[in-house]
Amino acid sequence: MTSKGIAFKTLSYLVLLALTVMILIPVLWAFAASIKEDVEFYGSPWAMPKGIYLQNFADAWLKANMGEYMFNSVLVTALAIALLLVIALPAAYVLARFRFKGNALWNTMFMAGLFINVNYIIVPIFLMLNNGDKAARSMFGHPILLNNLFVLALVYTAMALPFTVYLLSGYFKSLSKEYEEAASVDGAGYFRTMVQVIMPMARPAIITIILFNFLSFWNEYIISMTLLTKPELKTLPVGLMNLLAAQKSAVQYGQLYAGLVIVMLPTLLIYILVQKKLTQGMTMGGLKG
Repeated sequence: MTSKGIAFKTLSYLVLLALTVMILIPVLWAFAASIKEDVEFYGSPWAMPKGIYLQNFADAWLKANMGEYMFNSVLVTALAIALLLVIALPAAYVLARFRFKGNALWNTMFMAGLFINVNYIIVPIFLMLNNGDKAARSMFGHPILLNNLFVLALVYTAMALPFTVYLLSGYFKSLSKEYEEAASVDGAGYFRTMVQVIMPMARPAIITIILFNFLSFWNEYIISMTLLTKPELKTLPVGLMNLLAAQKSAVQYGQLYAGLVIVMLPTLLIYILVQKKLTQGMTMGGLKG
């Protein structure tokens, strides 16, 4: 290796090391702060905890209602991902494998959806749902669209559909058609071929889109805050912001950082468990026959 190559490699490692430190220090500091007693925050912010004070997590879970917010986030995220897979997998498979009238139009529409940020159109969405609730009040006597976790999951699904279909259809196109031809010879129909042949082969891509969308749904704040106004229906990010506002005067920083750790921990654990599959889903294609 030449001296220039060694210098470039050394510089690359130094940059990666600096980025790693920049990411790890805030995360580790939040974990350390979550087990401190409140009096410890009046000293040096970089001081290590004197002990492990787990009461912060109990207070955040029970007194600050983080447990209730956690349940709402889990329910909404699970519903949104399930709906997304049910809609996006067949849509991506059809767009990738079949040619029909309107195929190019649908592909263009999904690609155009990649450039739409739902946060910028949340006001029209809110007004549309609010008008729907006005009609629901006249018909059923009560609103059914706003303050509804299932409707929030539907909005999340629509928000993630363009990216998910785009990624999955690109992956399906990389798979050899010989697998489907072999399944057809064995008597499998289109649906059975998709479920039993194509989807198992596309598992890395499916895991990738599940992880990406989980992170997006789990940490989403603006849409949840707009469509859910009842305190008992709030999700974790909104609940954490409410906890932050409440602790400004209460000075219970340990409870605040414990709530932050409760929000971060699921995403960190899931990423650690599936990081290998995530890499495969982004880089690996099907075998060409």
